[in-house]
Amino acid sequence: MSSATVLALGAIAFWATLASLGTLLAHVPPFLLTGLALTIGSVLGLPSLLRDRRAWSVPPRTLALGIYGLFGFHFLLFIALRNAPPVEANLVNYLWPLFMVVLAPVLLKGVTLRPLHVVAALLGFTGAAIAILGARSGGVSMGANPAYWGFLPALGSAFIWASYSLWTQRVPPFSTAAVGLFGLVSGLLALACHALLEPSVALSGRDWLLIGLCGLGPLGAAFYLWDMALKRGDARQIGILSYLTPLASTALLLMLTGRPLSWTIALAALMIISAAVIGTRAR
Repeated sequence: MSSATVLALGAIAFWATLASLGTLLAHVPPFLLTGLALTIGSVLGLPSLLRDRRAWSVPPRTLALGIYGLFGFHFLLFIALRNAPPVEANLVNYLWPLFMVVLAPVLLKGVTLRPLHVVAALLGFTGAAIAILGARSGGVSMGANPAYWGFLPALGSAFIWASYSLWTQRVPPFSTAAVGLFGLVSGLLALACHALLEPSVALSGRDWLLIGLCGLGPLGAAFYLWDMALKRGDARQIGILSYLTPLASTALLLMLTGRPLSWTIALAALMIISAAVIGTRAR
């Protein structure tokens, strides 16, 4: 197993907790949640900055791309999780691995999409759809007044993360530690938006604990691992591995809501793992 694969799997493990944490924190205004979590996550980049002041030195274009990815993705995702059923919103959000695979030839020079990549992407997406939509048959309901518009920000978040992941390979090389700068600026921007646009709220001790976990994990360490994986590996193959995320994320959501796992989850696991194997062997 390559180092890029190990790093990507580490990021995926953290991201698998994001939807559950976002659901538990659905009562926190989205700008406030995004701002606090990203600011906390940026702290992980401070040791590198203290060792080398140039670690956070990036061109304005690169910084803008980092803000686009980290701020845009999470703000839209948190909006989606509170305005559409979380499990179904999770499905739409996890179109981003598919976008990442099929957009690679469009956004990256010298990258071609081979038939096995297409097969793996479709197989993985089908597995993700079975895993998440299968939860519906287990008792997860859309409710009497489903907020269909809530799927639009979920779709937007998927596109933003896929394009951000690919465009990081088109800007001048930057230190992985600079991801801390992306998170800090994005977090401060979100907090400024909260102060201007959202009502102030009082956070409980439990809220702070969950926000801290969110910031240090899926909105912190995962970014650094993901950036290192993209720098060392093939974006198409990493995109296929990302299909493991909706499986794990959906399983956690089902546990959180007390829903039983079904045979559809087992079938989805087989399809997603098969897609990962096919994708990593597409040379």
